[in-house]
Amino acid sequence: MNFLTPEASAVEVEAALAELAASGFARLGRVLSDEGITTLAARADDLMLGRVVHEGLFFQHDAASGRYEDLEHRKGWVGPSIHYRKLEKLEKDPVFRAFLGNPLFERITRALTDGSVTLYRAVLFNKAARAGTALPWHQDGGSFWGLDRAPLVQIWTALDDAPAEAGCVEIVPKSHHGGLATPLGGVIPAEVTRAAEAEARSVLAPARAGDAMLIHNDVWHRSGTNTTDKPRRAVTVCYLRGETRCMRTRRAPRTFATIFEARQPKA
Repeated sequence: MNFLTPEASAVEVEAALAELAASGFARLGRVLSDEGITTLAARADDLMLGRVVHEGLFFQHDAASGRYEDLEHRKGWVGPSIHYRKLEKLEKDPVFRAFLGNPLFERITRALTDGSVTLYRAVLFNKAARAGTALPWHQDGGSFWGLDRAPLVQIWTALDDAPAEAGCVEIVPKSHHGGLATPLGGVIPAEVTRAAEAEARSVLAPARAGDAMLIHNDVWHRSGTNTTDKPRRAVTVCYLRGETRCMRTRRAPRTFATIFEARQPKA
């Protein structure tokens, strides 16, 4: 199926990448079609409710308190529920796998490399109606990610409207220019965010269903709980250069699925 709107073909990729480099995020506009929204949202519910099952999917359920600190780790699937905070390894599902390889995302990655493009992660982030977990200021990188080089690009796409009251993404523009706040990455210590006056500098990035944006892995971002009567679901895809390797040693190094093959040189 064609997941994209006609407007997606008109996205000015170079301008978006320049804005990403300057500000740490860049809006692409509405790129997911009505059919694409309906298909992916329904598939998300099918996966959370166990109507479609794939071995190896990663599930994390919301904390009942809505506090990030109260999330349970390594518990995985706990039964049919619309309150899973995130589902990872969406590439195992053929519907989502088709979306990950759409022409717009290929154009974006092709503007950054002629080599093969692999997948670090494809994640459904979900905030159920009147629920969800508040995600603190964080960066998507560092030694916790275990990569030998920085990710290529990260693309976020809304499956539902994401106004401020539904827990839209909040960003500290240009914060990526400072690099990682800690070598580990992930959650940024409170004393660091206070010193940087993150609260005063932050901007909300509300979105409509079908909207997409680029989010730099090092930019500081967070999201709140959903206080509306509708779900707030979004898909985040992080692509890598094909030569990227996993550096972890405590377990077997990860391998990364190829999404776009290397561009063949012209004869």
